[in-house]
Amino acid sequence: MTRYGMAIDLNRCFGCQTCAVACKMANNLPNDVLFNQVKTVGGDSVDTAAGEYPNCTLSYLPFQCQHCENPACLEVCPTGATTKDEETGIVSVDSELCIGCESCIKACPYEGVRTLIKSPEYYLDVVVGEYDAPPHKGGTVEKCTFCKNLIDRGDVPACMQLCPGRARYWGDLDDPESDVSKAIEGRETMFLNEEAGTKPSVYYLQ
Repeated sequence: MTRYGMAIDLNRCFGCQTCAVACKMANNLPNDVLFNQVKTVGGDSVDTAAGEYPNCTLSYLPFQCQHCENPACLEVCPTGATTKDEETGIVSVDSELCIGCESCIKACPYEGVRTLIKSPEYYLDVVVGEYDAPPHKGGTVEKCTFCKNLIDRGDVPACMQLCPGRARYWGDLDDPESDVSKAIEGRETMFLNEEAGTKPSVYYLQ
């Protein structure tokens, strides 16, 4: 059995947002929809440091669905649209079953990783991204899929492919020889909202 996961090195992320753009393009996401975000950790606005000169601090936090081992969203979905693949650990939403009730959004302890798509609209009249990217349906909730369509054909998630800082590591968390396991080994790690008890599959390296 495989348990896919990702590690993100916070010391290598410099907030360029390439991961967010790569994800948006690869998945042909509608206007104003992001599965991947990078939040500024510092001052009151983007690229504003905290503290006073010369003791200022500024860092970035890449943010996406955490593909939890114990996903809170799974427990509250009334239609069975949210599922966890026991063979890969990937948490998905079936747009054919989703009724857009937003129960998963309210239950998720990671605010902002899910989006209710009311009516998909696009700035361009042409489809961009991967040929097998899942379609987007109005009145449904969507989120990061770990680029399952790419994984199924032996590739890695789009956000990892294009990260210029090489801040992301991907692979099977249960395989000690995988890139992600080697990246985590011996490093200080943290999880987002660990107290929620969802056991995320996204590790942050400090």
